[in-house]
Amino acid sequence: MTDYYAVLPTCMGWMGILASERGIRRLALPQASPQRAVEALEADVSGAEMALVRFEGLRQELEACFAGDAPEFLQELDLVGAPPFYLKAWAACRSIPRGETRSYAWLAARAGSTGAVRAAGQAMAHNPVPIIIPCH
Repeated sequence: MTDYYAVLPTCMGWMGILASERGIRRLALPQASPQRAVEALEADVSGAEMALVRFEGLRQELEACFAGDAPEFLQELDLVGAPPFYLKAWAACRSIPRGETRSYAWLAARAGSTGAVRAAGQAMAHNPVPIIIPCH
């Protein structure tokens, strides 16, 4: 299966994106240069095919988000290999209305394990697609 990547210019800086045929795998937060955006994707970009046009819709959604709008981020995500609890925590996090916050205890409960507060924090710390899945 082919992976694709791009470095997207946004009003906040350069953002690296990596996707498989199934969906977005990683999103690097805005960086000062295209080189840093690629570096932020880590080794995951090795062997991936550059495909800037493929991500134009995402770039527009990110710009809308940075302008204060609330885009839905309709692209599919490919988070295969993530622990099941992380997937549940990330899904719960995506349900939080824009501009609101929730505690890790709330997130753990929504992910199905009220006692997993630290694990909820770890899920957010390991979020591979920040902004699409809002976090810290």
